Amino acid sequence: ACVSPIDGKTLANIALCKTAEANKAVKCAREVFDQGLWSKASPVKRKAILLKFADLIEQHSEDFALLETLDMGKPISDAINVDIPGALRSFRWSAEAIDKIYDEVAPTSDNELGLVTREAVGVVAAIVPWNFPLVMASWKLGPALASGNSVILKPSEKSPLTAIKLAALAQEAGIPDGVFNVLPGYGHEVGKALALHNDIDTLVFTGSTAIAKQLMIYAGESNMKRVWTEAGGKSPNIVFADAPNLDEAAQAAAGAICFNQGEVCTAGSRLLVEASIKDEFINKVKAAMQHWQPGNPLDPNTNVGAIVDSTQHERVLAYVEKGKNQQATLCCGGNKTQPVAGGFYIEPTMFSNVDNKMAIASDEIFGPVLSVITFNGMDEAIAIANDTPYGLAAGIWTKDLSKAHKMAKAVRAGSVWVNQWDGGDMTAPFGGFKQSGNGRDKSLHAFNKYTEVKATWIKL
Repeated sequence: ACVSPIDGKTLANIALCKTAEANKAVKCAREVFDQGLWSKASPVKRKAILLKFADLIEQHSEDFALLETLDMGKPISDAINVDIPGALRSFRWSAEAIDKIYDEVAPTSDNELGLVTREAVGVVAAIVPWNFPLVMASWKLGPALASGNSVILKPSEKSPLTAIKLAALAQEAGIPDGVFNVLPGYGHEVGKALALHNDIDTLVFTGSTAIAKQLMIYAGESNMKRVWTEAGGKSPNIVFADAPNLDEAAQAAAGAICFNQGEVCTAGSRLLVEASIKDEFINKVKAAMQHWQPGNPLDPNTNVGAIVDSTQHERVLAYVEKGKNQQATLCCGGNKTQPVAGGFYIEPTMFSNVDNKMAIASDEIFGPVLSVITFNGMDEAIAIANDTPYGLAAGIWTKDLSKAHKMAKAVRAGSVWVNQWDGGDMTAPFGGFKQSGNGRDKSLHAFNKYTEVKATWIKL
């Protein structure tokens, strides 16, 4: 059953794929890869088909947006204005890039020729999360398909609807049967089957750190397939007293934890504030958070939707209670609410007087819960920011250019944003350090995950 978090009602019953379906999908994907219908097609041909694919998605953009909102509870305005355009950019950028990536000729003596070429890796399994179902899929499908691979997409069981529709449009666009396959189902069943399959060449994953570790174990137990993970985060948003605009920084801090109900791997869930501006800045953030209130996700004016399901809803509420029990100060929010009967909603929540060792500061909650931690000076800010197993993203607010550069170098994170939150576009890689994973989505760096590098040395 596919249940909408908006009102707790069942939207549809979805195919529950297991090992048998995984085996069938891998067999189809391998056969068509070996046949070369897609893998040996020219980059120009693959580009044309993927651009048509993107055009079809755009023609059905309102359908995709509605499915995203119904399926996982995000505000319809975000689905229309953020998710769908982001997916389109990803597909089109990857399609346009593929016939502009050149191979290499090594510098050799006159009687030798050294070639360095890239080849599609083969069959790719992509396991994507429920918080941005279409965008996360597009970040993987774009470069994987453009490179000539066959791809099996395993959407989250919490949000499979857009992936299913995507497969129908892929067929209409002219992507050969077997090149793109969708397997809805549970991670511990069909996801595990894909991770253990000996004929999967590469596994790409976005999701929790715990599952990322398990997938790497499965790869080692099977065929040592390449595994690229983008995992959890507990990202520090560091505000110095000399920030160029404290009001702007406060608005960004509120958005960094409230957007998409806080169900974002790069959510700015740890707000590090210089002690000299603590009270002033907390009041500014508290005021800014009042503009982020849960409502019916289908209302275009809503900016905070529903938590994805009852399990995640209870998890977030449990962390709110942990914050209270560990003596953090509840500044605002913390209550469940129900703008739509039967749905799963939580008020955006902020705690101050938080110690970095508290559960609300150390664990990835994946909900709209903000922990405010104070610091004195750069050294303490760096120590607190890096005192986490995660390293996905960080924000730095200062008008001191030297301080900004020093902080950006010192913070162990894959993305660092200065005087903003969540900067970048398709030209910049996205991924983390430490237990936030090893993969990079977006940019030309993403193609490294989906290609093998071959050296060919010829005696002339």
